[in-house]
Amino acid sequence: MSTTTVTWVTPAAQPPPGQPEINYAPNYDNWQARVARRLAAGNLPSKVPEGFPEKLTGDVVWQGATLAESYDWTYVLNAEQLAEIDRAVAHFKSLSLSYGHITADTFPLPTLHSELRRLSHELHSGHGFFVIRGIKVGDHSREDNIIIYTGISAHVAAQRGRQDHKFNGKPADVVLTHVKDLSESDPNKIIGSPAYTTDKQVFHTDSGDIVALFALETAKEGGASKLASTWTVYNEIARTRPDLIHTLAESWDMEVFEKADKQWMERPLLHLLPATDTAPQRVSLQYGRRYFVGFGALPRSADIPPITEAQAEALDTLHFIGEKFCVNTEFQKGDIQYVNNLNIFHARDGFINEGEKQRHLLRLWLRDPENAWHTPEVLQPRWDQIYKGVRPETEVFPLEPYIRSAANKGR
Repeated sequence: MSTTTVTWVTPAAQPPPGQPEINYAPNYDNWQARVARRLAAGNLPSKVPEGFPEKLTGDVVWQGATLAESYDWTYVLNAEQLAEIDRAVAHFKSLSLSYGHITADTFPLPTLHSELRRLSHELHSGHGFFVIRGIKVGDHSREDNIIIYTGISAHVAAQRGRQDHKFNGKPADVVLTHVKDLSESDPNKIIGSPAYTTDKQVFHTDSGDIVALFALETAKEGGASKLASTWTVYNEIARTRPDLIHTLAESWDMEVFEKADKQWMERPLLHLLPATDTAPQRVSLQYGRRYFVGFGALPRSADIPPITEAQAEALDTLHFIGEKFCVNTEFQKGDIQYVNNLNIFHARDGFINEGEKQRHLLRLWLRDPENAWHTPEVLQPRWDQIYKGVRPETEVFPLEPYIRSAANKGR
C-alpha cells in the first residue's frame, strides 16, 4: 500500500468566513493559480524590505539534493560511548532524583561531552541539525530511554522548555511530549494537530530554540522526517518574489489554540536579527500553518480576521519551496534528531502503522544558553511561556502519549 493513499486522513477544518481558498493540505494547482493572479495584478514590491539581506550565506544555506556530498549529519555512537551512557544512567538512578534533575553533572559523559558540545555549535553556527544514532531502544525500559534521551540532550542544550502547562487536569510544567497517532483511541473528535494522526505534516517550526526528537519506533511504511534550510528558502523567495519577504515580515494574526485572554496574537513570521559584536546578521522564521488555516477538530476561529490572499500565497510558497530543497534524514529507531528551530523547518510524510511498527517519537524543546541566538522582542513573551520559571522539581515527563492542550479541542 502506498503512503500516497494516506497522505491526508483527517478531514479538513471548516474555514472561517472570508478566508481565502486554502486549508492545511497544500494544493499545488491552487498555489500556482494564486501566484498567477497576484502577479497579473502587479504593483508588488521588487526588493526585500529595508535592512533585510538580499542573500544569506553560511553553512546553513544548503540544498537537500547535494547536502550529503559535503556534510555527514549522522553521529554514530560507538561501543565505548554506549557503555559510558549506560554508566551515566546507573549513576543518575543512584541519586534517587526526579527526572527534572537530569543535567550534564548528574548524567556525566566525560568523553562524549566534548563531542556533544561541538555538535551544539554545529546546530547554532553550522548546518543547523544533526542526528545521533546507535541507541538500542529495545534494550532499555521506557523510563531508562527517557533518562538516556534527556541526559544526552542536557549536554547539547542545558535548558528544557515547557510544552504544556497542565497534566492530568492539574497545573504542570510538561517538558517531554509524545508524537504518536492517537486517532484510533479518539476518532479525531478532539485532535487539532497532525502530530497525533498519521497525516502528512507540512513544513513548519515548533516553538523555542531547538527541537529534539527521539524515535522509540518507526512506522511500517512512510513517516520520513524532512528538513529544509529556511535560509535557502529565504534566498529563493528574495530572488524570485521579494514581495513575499515583505508579507512574511509584516504582522500576521496568529491563533492561540489554548485558553487565553485573547485567542490570537499579532506578529511577523520572519524576523531580522541584526549583527552584534558576537554574531552575524541573521534571519529567523517562526510559524505553523495550522495557526492560520486550522486542522481537524480545531478550525481557525471566526472571531479572528481571515488571512489575506498574499498571506495564503506566502504559506504555500514556504511549503513548496521547502519541499524543493529539503533533505530526508532517514529516521531510524533509536535516532535522536536535533534541529535549530530558528533556521531549519521540518515536515514529515504520511505513514502507515501495523503491528509493533507504531511510529512513536519523544520530543523536547531545548535552549543552550551558551550558544543561543538572540530572541526577537516580539517573540520574547512566547519564549518566556516556554522557558521561564521551569524548575527541576516541577518538570513532568509523561511516560505515555496524550494530546497536549494546544492540540486538544477538549482542553
